[in-house]
Amino acid sequence: MQAALEAAKAAGGKVTGGERVNEGDATDAYYVRPAIVEMPAQTGPVKDETFAPILYVMKYSSFDEALALHNDVPQGLSSSIFTNDMREAETFVSARGSDCGIANVNIGPSGAEIGGAFGGEKETGGGRESGSDAWRAYMRRATNTLNYGRTLPLAQGVKFDIA
Repeated sequence: MQAALEAAKAAGGKVTGGERVNEGDATDAYYVRPAIVEMPAQTGPVKDETFAPILYVMKYSSFDEALALHNDVPQGLSSSIFTNDMREAETFVSARGSDCGIANVNIGPSGAEIGGAFGGEKETGGGRESGSDAWRAYMRRATNTLNYGRTLPLAQGVKFDIA
């Protein structure tokens, strides 16, 4: 985390928080305050996957620009948008929107939800596990058609006139 914050500062970022916190007798532990980093552009540590409480903030002019910034990283596990605009929400979860395996609207990126398929895209994987589609890995899928009538309907209007 500290290396990421130093890299952000070197790239022109303004860091608030992120310092180490000593907690009682746990002198060997490493607790930190969450950090907010205002970045002038999406560069350096913004594109790295740092497993630490860092929120990078950047300015943008349009929703399309924000979406392009969002998708311009090598990771793609989970993402979120907070909006009251239904068009933005629909776009975010569409094929044109978030390129992550999990896309959330008005809730934080959880990683995995009960009943939801788990998996990422890009450097964070491809494919899904668990969730509502997990059963398919254990099944032989087939298409079944039942005719409850007493006649044999034929496809594409085919008729057999047998006298």
